[in-house]
Amino acid sequence: MTISSISRQGAYEPFELQVSRNQIMGHRVVNVFGYNADVDTALETVWPQGGVLTRPAAALAMTVSSSSTNDDAAGTGARTVVIQGLDADYNEVSETVELDGQTAVTMATEMIRVNYMFVASAGSGNTAAGTIYVGTGTVTSGVPATIYNMIGLGYNASLTGSYTVPAGHTGYVVSGMFTTGQVSGSQAVTGELALINSDLIKRVVAISTLNNGVANYPFDYPVPVPQKTTVEALAIGAASNNLVSTKVQLVLIRN
Repeated sequence: MTISSISRQGAYEPFELQVSRNQIMGHRVVNVFGYNADVDTALETVWPQGGVLTRPAAALAMTVSSSSTNDDAAGTGARTVVIQGLDADYNEVSETVELDGQTAVTMATEMIRVNYMFVASAGSGNTAAGTIYVGTGTVTSGVPATIYNMIGLGYNASLTGSYTVPAGHTGYVVSGMFTTGQVSGSQAVTGELALINSDLIKRVVAISTLNNGVANYPFDYPVPVPQKTTVEALAIGAASNNLVSTKVQLVLIRN
């Protein structure tokens, strides 16, 4: 039996579904998810590491390492990780890295941005045994001095609320979501959606304030994000120990 799109039979199929099925040339969906379990009273990127995400000014030879010795090519934890990012010209590149526990493995591909990373294979534990990092500088117990992206323990994929649009494309933000949770529910948490050009200047394009809740942003007129520009979710609490998550959905269109 052949399974085919109903649109091939002349019937209606939503444009969004056709994009998701890679049936529309030059269009691609990008879903950016971020999570930070401990947002305090200083501005932080919505990612498990905490603090504000660092971006290099030029492409670098980064290293990959884990906080656990079990994340190793022959270990019970994660064995290989796929790193997806952008090269010096902001073109999309990807590399599969074989882990060596807490020892840094230098990537063959230099990157100026790391957009996403995930565990591609694992041992008998079927999950990463530690936190996996991409960064530069001295590595101490698997943690590099400067961290550019990471996979939090238990997630097997990066949950970093940041994405840089590759060269030759424009991203259009079609929707966003910002959620917060805290024990008391009485203190405000402020979320920002920012655009950061290659000049590394942050420009806030949307802001919301919540006490334990959800803010949804359906953009009837999508927000354009030019090539080489980063869209990033950040948060700051009026008090400490706030849980924050975010989702940003873009349609990436080739120029």
